[in-house]
Amino acid sequence: MKLLVTGGAGFIGSAVVRLAVGRGHSVVNLDALTYAACLDNVASVADSPLYAFEHADIRDRAVLDRIFAAHQPDAVMHLAAESHVDRSIDGPGDFISTNVTGTYELLEAARAYWDAQGRPDSFRFHHISTDEVFGSLGATGQFTEETPYDPRSPYSASKAASDHLVQAWHHTYGLPVVLTNCSNNYGPFHFPEKLIPVIILNALAGKPLPIYGDGSNVRDWLYVEDHADALLLVLTRGAVGRSYNIGGENERSNLELVRTLCAILDDKRPKPQGSYADQITFVTDRPGHDARYAIDPARIRSELGWRPSVTVEEGLARTVDWYLANENWWRPLQARHGVGQRLGVRA
Repeated sequence: MKLLVTGGAGFIGSAVVRLAVGRGHSVVNLDALTYAACLDNVASVADSPLYAFEHADIRDRAVLDRIFAAHQPDAVMHLAAESHVDRSIDGPGDFISTNVTGTYELLEAARAYWDAQGRPDSFRFHHISTDEVFGSLGATGQFTEETPYDPRSPYSASKAASDHLVQAWHHTYGLPVVLTNCSNNYGPFHFPEKLIPVIILNALAGKPLPIYGDGSNVRDWLYVEDHADALLLVLTRGAVGRSYNIGGENERSNLELVRTLCAILDDKRPKPQGSYADQITFVTDRPGHDARYAIDPARIRSELGWRPSVTVEEGLARTVDWYLANENWWRPLQARHGVGQRLGVRA
């Protein structure tokens, strides 16, 4: 199968690219190489005859038409997106432009290509989204595929809009689509502005470990390589027009998560004195910070037989090991715009 993967130089996209090539799929990686992208993420497959790279923007319809005609993919896996909530608070326009307008342009290019190919039943447009479109949970309950949308940030609103566009193109034009909504990802190659790499790298640098509010916000953590496995499964076996929630079944509060990371670091790279937990610092909460996310993965488990293989403790240990061994990857990224700064503090 030949896959067109958008955002394949990003965190989740690169995991998909590496896994897909490893399983024998041909992959065309389409990426605009904005601030959070890094071609080093796919260096392990860059020389494979199954891999091709297109430096392109999903908002550029003419370029998309050229790429579809040149590569003739069997499926699209759409991961290209602005994704950092704090950045969306400071600059929502980029999120509307990329996540909404970009998805529209990609859908139209895919539809035109699909029509030109004779509308094959085997073609798929897989849209990868987030559980944040569902809003915030209380102390109990989980998101299902029937949970009403209730986005609370510019980021989640832009992703909700893109989800609706994809469903509309299926119902109106017949485009064969599948959708997935995932919980918080973590693992190797995670861009160093997100919580887990921030904690690891700040700890090693002797800096404060910032936790928003009182640290009680809960997330369901999904190891990125598990997620990539689920995405390829949904692409090949998911029902057309259906959505699937992908969760790690690993709920932790932010404070619990940070304390676990500190304990792992205490074991793997001990400080001369004290614990890394001594660096924990509580900071002003993010505006509109969702209290809790939790995914019910019953559909993907019952219909496709998938469930996560990595516990959060195992995954965090692997992640810490990777960052300890790959300073040459993360050190240059810390110099990129906004990394290491507190963003998203506007009320």
